[in-house]
Amino acid sequence: MPAPTPLPTYLYKILPIAPPTPLPSTLPLSELDSNDGYIHLSTSTQTSSTASKYFSSFSTLWLLRLKLCVLEEGEGEVKWEEVGRGCFAHLYGGGRCWSWSGEVESPDV
Repeated sequence: MPAPTPLPTYLYKILPIAPPTPLPSTLPLSELDSNDGYIHLSTSTQTSSTASKYFSSFSTLWLLRLKLCVLEEGEGEVKWEEVGRGCFAHLYGGGRCWSWSGEVESPDV
């Protein structure tokens, strides 16, 4: 399954706990991201189903809204890969932490 066309302006990282305030320029990898070797990201249309499938036990979730073009200009590499239920963005090259530039949202998911 190819990347979406057109590519989204933003990608989202779902967090089960509030990120630190103020937000640092780098964030540690989650256990899942560390184990898989990349940072799991979702498009706006994927966030609800991803949250339901992987974060259903949490009453509040946080989203990091990240500009795709900024991620593509950074140190890592965004790859679109087919996962059972769609094509998802994965950010490779984060090491033990990852740099980001974006906004935080707490949606009703």
